[in-house]
Amino acid sequence: MEKDKSIIGFIGSGGIARSHAYSLNSLRYFYNDAPEFEISAVCSATNDSRASFAKQFGFARSWDLEEFIADDKINTVFILGPNKVHFEHLKAAIGMQGIKRIYLEKPVCSNLDEAKAIEGLVDKHPEIKIQVGFQFLFSATIRSMLNLWKSGKLGKAIHFDLKYYHSDYLLKDYRDRRQSRLTPAPDGGAMADLGSHSLSLLIALLGENLKITSALQGGHFDDVNTDSDLFSLITIHDQASGAVGTLSASRISSGTGDYFSAELFTELGALRYSSQTPDYFEFFTEASGLWSRKMVGSDFKPLSGFPSVHVPPGWLRSMIHAHYVFLTGKDQNEFVPDIKHGLAVQRLVTQTAEHLSLFRKSMT
Repeated sequence: MEKDKSIIGFIGSGGIARSHAYSLNSLRYFYNDAPEFEISAVCSATNDSRASFAKQFGFARSWDLEEFIADDKINTVFILGPNKVHFEHLKAAIGMQGIKRIYLEKPVCSNLDEAKAIEGLVDKHPEIKIQVGFQFLFSATIRSMLNLWKSGKLGKAIHFDLKYYHSDYLLKDYRDRRQSRLTPAPDGGAMADLGSHSLSLLIALLGENLKITSALQGGHFDDVNTDSDLFSLITIHDQASGAVGTLSASRISSGTGDYFSAELFTELGALRYSSQTPDYFEFFTEASGLWSRKMVGSDFKPLSGFPSVHVPPGWLRSMIHAHYVFLTGKDQNEFVPDIKHGLAVQRLVTQTAEHLSLFRKSMT
């Protein structure tokens, strides 16, 4: 129905905005009940950038922020700009006259004051749906792993280890092109940019009652602010279950590519997942004494013939499904990262920044 159509506007026209444009335009291939939407306007700080983006990806208009927020026809906003302006753009989007839903790329904000302000805005506007861009949670394999965990078959958690590693920042020309990602923690750095995805999954598994107990930082380049971690490792205590573990994030781990892994050890068994084998996860039960492999592939709901279920899913497929859930509200028992989840992740990222600061001082 026309009244249910999403009239979409993008704030941001960089690399991640391309991925979102691709995902939106791909929905009709994967879902027979794909939602109706109109790609209306794109906004960014640079006129040439937004005009080029609008022309290339089919946006009707390219506007500055003031023109964008004045449009009362836009009811769906994707916030995709630099980390440091996410709060500013969220505040502007919530104030738009016709707004119904907001897709907010992580991190949701840059400091505790902004986090408190977001809580106030959300309390005033509970009718606005906000989904945060933790796309890993929409991976078919991660979703299946979470469902097994929720069944209780593995008992209570004891300890865990999560990693998210890249190597791109070893190259100076790459660092030069990504200066906006090298701002001081908690706005920038490996833990904010990469580790936040691991923290998101850990919260989905164990809940929000997590506490950072210590942090280490490694790696140094003269052109990178020492407050921006290139590699960091944190220790975490789950105050609900008593489980403890480590979580590390790296931009300078040679030979890793795009490596994400999670291991959880429990009273009755274990779970493990690796992005190097994205089609399945593995679990162990003490009762059987065996490791089992759960093949998942592209088992997204609702099922469609494109592609077939056994086809490897890939990173963008998860983002496409995140958009389907966002625009339709038809989650199939997924863990949907709302603004409460985004703020919980950000609290842990902020705690990490504080512990990293203590570590750096101890090294001087």
